[in-house]
Amino acid sequence: MSGLATKETNKSVSAFIESIDNDAKRNDSKVLIHLMSEITGNEPKIWGDNFIIGFGKYNYKRKNGKEEFEWFNVGFAPRKSKITIYLTFDIEKEQKLMPKLGKFKYGRGCLYINKLADIDIAILRLLISKSKDAKWNQF
Repeated sequence: MSGLATKETNKSVSAFIESIDNDAKRNDSKVLIHLMSEITGNEPKIWGDNFIIGFGKYNYKRKNGKEEFEWFNVGFAPRKSKITIYLTFDIEKEQKLMPKLGKFKYGRGCLYINKLADIDIAILRLLISKSKDAKWNQF
C-alpha cells in the first residue's frame, strides 16, 4: 500500500462551510465545529479532497503492524444525504450510550445522521470526549 490519500491540508474550513448549499447542513456544520473545537481543544482542519473536517492528530498502525499513518481523533463530513461523524473507537461497544443518542445509523467508527436535531447533543458530547484522546490501532 502506498499510503493514505486522506491527509491534513491547508484548505480553508470557513470557505468550505460557507460553500455548503443547504442552510440546515451549513448551520449544523458550524455547531459541530464549535462543539468539537471546545471538547478537543483543537482547531478544525480539512483532511483530503473529500472535505473531512478533523480535530487533533495521531499516528496509527494498521493491523499488519507495517504501515503507520496520521489521522484525526474526531471529525465530520457534511455530505449531501447525511452528516458523517468520525470517531476513533468501535461504536458497537457503546451499548449504554447508543440507544440514548437518537435517530442515526452507524459503521464501526462512524455515525451517520440526517441533522443534529435528530440526536441528543449531550450524548454526542460524551462520544466526542471519548474519541478525542483515542488512538485506535485496529485498522
